[in-house]
Amino acid sequence: MKKIEAIIRKSKFEEVKKALFDVDITFFTHMDVVGVGKEREEQIYRSVVFNSDIHRRLLSIVVRDQNAEKTIEAILKAAWTGEIGDGKIFVYDIEQAYRIRTGESGPESLFLKGEEKEMPTV
Repeated sequence: MKKIEAIIRKSKFEEVKKALFDVDITFFTHMDVVGVGKEREEQIYRSVVFNSDIHRRLLSIVVRDQNAEKTIEAILKAAWTGEIGDGKIFVYDIEQAYRIRTGESGPESLFLKGEEKEMPTV
């Protein structure tokens, strides 16, 4: 299993999300992050230039090994603008994964088999 972390422009998030759905990657975590880098986002207020932090979106995706390459390719294509600040992708090995609800472990814990149970009504 692989964990893929991608830091992308916020403006490219919807395109990246669609590209991931198109290659059947339908579950991931995302959050807004702030960082510093070579790119500088300048804001001008009353003729004074202020350097601000760089606002990006971080995607965290855990996939089976056979899905890693197509996930990376989808992000690369959808997030690309050709300008400084397009982002980075990091790939990590995942030793083990568990589904808390069922106790399943390994790659099987990353996707559903059959139908989901409905939550009981109180």
